[in-house]
Amino acid sequence: MPNNRRRLQGRVVSDKMEKTVVIAIERRKMHRVYKKVVKSTKKIVAHDESNQIPVGAIVRVVESKPLSKTKRWVVEEVIEWPEGAPAPEEAES
Repeated sequence: MPNNRRRLQGRVVSDKMEKTVVIAIERRKMHRVYKKVVKSTKKIVAHDESNQIPVGAIVRVVESKPLSKTKRWVVEEVIEWPEGAPAPEEAES
């Protein structure tokens, strides 16, 4: 069974809620008439089970079932940790 869920990449802009982060997804698109690159940003709310992802981290999120009124995404992995923020130690197996 293939996994056809959408995956997006964005930057964490808020981590003030419990087990929840707000992620800004930036999209760049060429304007049809003026041929200028226009940036548009959309904020999504995602579930962070570890509750350790800081503001500024770049993460990949994946679609999920509705977890609350606004949460429909789950953090899949942290791609880049912000400067100055220590990355959590990997769990030993």
